[in-house]
Amino acid sequence: MKKMKIVTHAGSFHLDDLFAIATISLIYPDIEIVRSRDKSEAASADFVVDVGDVNDTEKNRFDHHQPGGAGVRENGVPYASFGLVWKKFGTEVSGGDARVQDLVDKKMVQPIDAADNGFNMYRETKSGLSPYLLDNAFKALTPTWRDEGTVDDTFTRILPLAREILLMEIKKAKYFFEDTEIVKEAYKNAPDKRIIVLEHPLAWKSVISRKNEPIYVIHPNQMTGEWIVACVRKTPRSHENRKLLPQAWAGKRKEDLEKITGVEGAESCHNKRFIATAWSKEAAVKLAEIAVKN
Repeated sequence: MKKMKIVTHAGSFHLDDLFAIATISLIYPDIEIVRSRDKSEAASADFVVDVGDVNDTEKNRFDHHQPGGAGVRENGVPYASFGLVWKKFGTEVSGGDARVQDLVDKKMVQPIDAADNGFNMYRETKSGLSPYLLDNAFKALTPTWRDEGTVDDTFTRILPLAREILLMEIKKAKYFFEDTEIVKEAYKNAPDKRIIVLEHPLAWKSVISRKNEPIYVIHPNQMTGEWIVACVRKTPRSHENRKLLPQAWAGKRKEDLEKITGVEGAESCHNKRFIATAWSKEAAVKLAEIAVKN
């Protein structure tokens, strides 16, 4: 496979051109990146990204700065270069799974495109604070006039990180759909559908919150070895839980929680009562069974 020449604009870069090139590199690992606005460079390129005023996917030209832009999604989010590249290659780099392509598009690609097009997704708060985003982190890595190094050097240095982030988002999207099937089966086989026990820390919220019966979900914490009792929210998009853990448990830990509950191995209950932990599955189940009745 020949080395692919990718031309993108010189000067400061943004997440859309960075991740667009990261996507292309997953298909064509051997690439030469030229950061230039020289039209002769673009003319000889295999890919032109975020520069050139042309959106022609057949010719691998992916720009959105031309008059009229490069199109708008049904939800109103305009395409930037990441979205244009993802639209063509997203399914391929997602292993041929259109569901994975769509999930990554909604979670990652569209927000990056939106930000690049000045599409506001956040409400202003009275605190005067704004979210610290991935874009802020990458800008922090870019040198100022006081620092050594160049923007081109930074782009080359962080491209592997962008590629790794993208690969992990693709992988976790695949896990999400695998988890969904496992969670559905666990719900189906649960003897008491108010309490759903999972043998692994799976992505369960979108499935379980759509069922009417579940109140608590139990699963292990892979990092600590504890078992978690988590409250189920009323709907997938709700912030309100169906039933909090008992008021008497709030903020209690170790011996205090064991004494109140009578459950050996009970470890902690959050002060807001939306989660509790124990040191065995059996103890976690006992906590959930008590909480259901109280």
